[in-house]
Amino acid sequence: MEEKERGLAPAAPVQKARLQPTLVLATLSAAFGSAFQYGYNIAVVNTPHKVLKSFYNETYVERHGTPMGARLTLLLWSCTVSMFPLGGLLGSLVVGLMVDKCGRKGTLLVNSVFAIIPAVLMGVSKVAKAFELIIFSRVLLGVCAGISYSALPMYLGELAPKHLRGMLGTMTEVFVIVGVFLAQIFSLQAILGNPTGMELQINYYADTIYTAAGVAATHSQDVSVGAGVVNVVMTVVSAGIVELLGRRLLLLIGYGICGSACLVLTLALLFQGELSYLGVICVFAYIAGHSIGPSPIPSVVRTEIFLQSSRPAVLTVDGAVHWLTNFLVGLVFPSVQEAIGPYCFIIFAGICLLTAVYIYMVIPETKGQTFVEINRVFAKRNGLEFLPEKKEEITEAGPHMRATPARETPF
Repeated sequence: MEEKERGLAPAAPVQKARLQPTLVLATLSAAFGSAFQYGYNIAVVNTPHKVLKSFYNETYVERHGTPMGARLTLLLWSCTVSMFPLGGLLGSLVVGLMVDKCGRKGTLLVNSVFAIIPAVLMGVSKVAKAFELIIFSRVLLGVCAGISYSALPMYLGELAPKHLRGMLGTMTEVFVIVGVFLAQIFSLQAILGNPTGMELQINYYADTIYTAAGVAATHSQDVSVGAGVVNVVMTVVSAGIVELLGRRLLLLIGYGICGSACLVLTLALLFQGELSYLGVICVFAYIAGHSIGPSPIPSVVRTEIFLQSSRPAVLTVDGAVHWLTNFLVGLVFPSVQEAIGPYCFIIFAGICLLTAVYIYMVIPETKGQTFVEINRVFAKRNGLEFLPEKKEEITEAGPHMRATPARETPF
């Protein structure tokens, strides 16, 4: 009726384009060059920590003639681990400026500098007998991850046609998980989880930019690898069904599973002990739930619910919150766990419940909608008049609008 009053004829329905090889290649190259590194370096120093600590101690003995004390060893190791999220925070604070000045693609290309330099530094650290190079490299790798965390979802979300945006948007997390999983495999003692293998990994990392050493194990390496398999499989499943079931439902299912797993895990730890089968099942259930919704879907939603003009600033704030909370959880959780024991998981269950309620009450389904249409929904909910910028109307006009109807990407 509104269209008739304006004298506008409805546009012909837009035919959905298939996933073209050019778009696949663009996605793979962008994700391998950013999210894959992020995932690998999340876990780069955990399993082979004894090898690295031994290298630190040997270097210290050569310099000072005495072995490194336990307190100094712990301090240096804490710095090695914590420098990564610190670098991630720094990266998240500059990504908004970078995408405005260099564009999305340009930012991803410039970000390669923060992968190449630490690769070279790690590669020469053993020859130079300088563990400081490893610690400094962790800062630069964190910057690389911080920029990737925000720039890649932005690039893929804006590159993809609306009916493929969910699937391509989840590729950020898919490649993060694949990077973590490969680190798990390489860190097995029979492969590269030993001093010789560590040296090979560092040299290989210097050559390929993407490689290093290991990943954390919750109970044992076998359990850790099994958890990695679950993580990869469920994340890929989520990417495959996100356009079928939608973002909102997957988030609700995922947080529901995570919250339930935390509650049951609390009971398992209270009544069956740390290594009970039920406890291990809960850990796997939590990973599965997290991989279905909370892990891959937010990278899609946070791109979709903001217009292009606001996206850099929003993702800068989002990235800063992401890395700060990572740091705080790592800092506070051991003390909380020591203070209240298994009951600490009830806190996480409560957070999952509150998040699910918020999603149910506030977040609309964004599947198959343009960015302009999504923002119009939010404006209507808040009783506001929606006035997008002209460039937003031109590039994302829906089929009900006369102004240059949105065309599917030729990819």
